Amino acid sequence: MKKLLRFLRGYRAVTVLGPFFKLLEAVGELIIPLVVAAIIDKGITAGDTAYVWKMGGVMLALGAAGLAFAVTAQYMAAKASQGFGTNLRGALYRHINRLSLSDTDRFGAAGLLTRINSDTIQAQVGVAMFIRLVLRSPFLVVGALVMAISISPKISIIFLIMAVIVSVILYIVMSRTSPYYRKIQNNLDEVSLLTRETLSGARVVRAFSNRENEERDFYESADSLKRKNVKATALAALLNPLTYAVINFAIIAVLYFGGKTVNAGGLSQGDVIALVNYLSQILLALVVTANLAVTFTKASASAGRINEVFETKPSIEETATECPAPIEGSVALEFKNVSFAYYAGGREALKNIDFTLNSGETLGVIGSTGSGKSTVANLIPRFYEATEGEILVNGVNVKNYPFADLRRKIGLVPQKAVLFSGTLRENLLFGNPNATDEELYAALEAAQSLDFVQKLPDGLNSKVSRGGRNFSGGQRQRLTVARALAAKPEILILDDSSSALDYATESKMRHAIEALPFSPAVILISQRAFSLMHANKILVLEDGGAAGYGSHEELLESCEVYKEICDSQTKTEKGGANR
Repeated sequence: MKKLLRFLRGYRAVTVLGPFFKLLEAVGELIIPLVVAAIIDKGITAGDTAYVWKMGGVMLALGAAGLAFAVTAQYMAAKASQGFGTNLRGALYRHINRLSLSDTDRFGAAGLLTRINSDTIQAQVGVAMFIRLVLRSPFLVVGALVMAISISPKISIIFLIMAVIVSVILYIVMSRTSPYYRKIQNNLDEVSLLTRETLSGARVVRAFSNRENEERDFYESADSLKRKNVKATALAALLNPLTYAVINFAIIAVLYFGGKTVNAGGLSQGDVIALVNYLSQILLALVVTANLAVTFTKASASAGRINEVFETKPSIEETATECPAPIEGSVALEFKNVSFAYYAGGREALKNIDFTLNSGETLGVIGSTGSGKSTVANLIPRFYEATEGEILVNGVNVKNYPFADLRRKIGLVPQKAVLFSGTLRENLLFGNPNATDEELYAALEAAQSLDFVQKLPDGLNSKVSRGGRNFSGGQRQRLTVARALAAKPEILILDDSSSALDYATESKMRHAIEALPFSPAVILISQRAFSLMHANKILVLEDGGAAGYGSHEELLESCEVYKEICDSQTKTEKGGANR
């Protein structure tokens, strides 16, 4: 938790004043038993009613002051903890967005979601409890012990013995429960992942009538989470009964020995009542401390998981501060002997890839599943870093561009069409916030989306549900292409972005992109040979290496891999290839 305390910046005043007001409340609580003792010894015993009323008023005043101090402290604790949670969640979100895809792959989407939600809340609760109780409870325990010693040093030995026993109980329970809370949070990652996969793939699950298997996997994970929670809760639940048992035995001992001392004339009746009150205060403070220990254990486990993310440094650092000028006479994009592996020491996903691409030209990339096609697309905007070789944009190594400037040159349409909740206009403006409606309509027209968008009741202001579920798969693909075109990129990457389109629509889109006035260099990734046959050059990948590079006609003559792919396509595609 210490590493996360920096997120209290801006709330340091309330962080300090909150415990101070709790301390004032505790001081009042320590004075009340003395007032009660005085009422018994000087008021009730002597029959002095006026004195009883007077000291009763003092008790009410102390209670009112304690309430005011407690409410003030609670407000400050709430303000500081909520501010801490907001700062922490914002910083965590920003840090996650700075990480490369290889960094986030380590944690997984479900793991990061649990950290930014559940773990952050646990840490936030820990801060609130810390401000409210970290000084009050120890101060009450120590203060009550001191007051008890001042009343009767001999009987206060019972207090010391009790405090030692309760401290041992606290240590044992905390040391046993702490590992469980970390396992619980990790198990939450698994439950979140299963929930996310099942909900996002609900159609697939139902299509294959696989609901029972998915439910079984979910219940097994949820049952594992339940068992860990039960074990941790069962251990934590021992705190209160054990603490109450020890302190109740201590109260019996105080009453027994205190009564004997009163009979011997060593103590007054008010002193015994004061000792019992101080013992009760210690009881409450230790019970609170026990619960506080559980809260801090949970918060500590969550803080450790959050710090794992913060301690992960981006594997791809942004070192450039200014956008470099294009080198005169250079091509739009060039790969020079590029190799890449997703993990250090792992199998290379790309090996010694070379190609050049001019503005207005189209490069087709084809290969079997897992051959490295999407890896090519991900290396250009530096989602991943090439392990060997160079990637040049306008003659400049991509490492020498600031991220924003590099990615502003690139329009990427990923395999999975991703739309965000909001309106169509907001989605289309994602890459170019300053685009006019005319430019948006031009992008929609080129992406073969204008017809169905114009038929929508609200046009560009039509609502988009989460993930674009209110559009068909083909419509989503065309809208993501339009979003990329609206940014007028220098390099357009279409990563299998027409798989849901019919050949006629795909052909119209290809011709519209070729006719764009800003003439982007186009990388067209597909598993369909028909989609690529018109490209200026085609790169054929096999197991990460270049099996062939050339035009469609050249590859049919020289590349067996490409010829096999073409032969395995549908009759329509083969017919198109022969034409």
